[in-house]
Amino acid sequence: MKCIVAYKIVDYALKKTVMTETKLTRTARRGRIFPEMQWTAEQIAQWRAKQEAFYQRCKPIFDQAQPELIKTHYNWYMAVEPESGEYFVEKDEMTAINMSRQKHPQAPVFIFKVNETGVGGTI
Repeated sequence: MKCIVAYKIVDYALKKTVMTETKLTRTARRGRIFPEMQWTAEQIAQWRAKQEAFYQRCKPIFDQAQPELIKTHYNWYMAVEPESGEYFVEKDEMTAINMSRQKHPQAPVFIFKVNETGVGGTI
């Protein structure tokens, strides 16, 4: 990123105005910001397994509610809290998450989109 800043300098001895330019350039960061937080392949595999297990607990709740919700709330968001089996449906993703957090403050939630696949967007 380049940034050009102009300064107006008045030389009172000569009674004239001189314009100078200062060019500032920023260097891009390379690598990780926190190198001490790099995960090993084993840690990444454990994290992925934990995420998959959490998804497998939430998916049956979504599958049970999806047929009815798809008729009335197509493309809305569904926040599922698997411990209680409750879900919260809202048009906005963050509103659905906040509704879940009000009732279950410490519980993680999984977000589904109410459609045929349960996901939104494309790759």
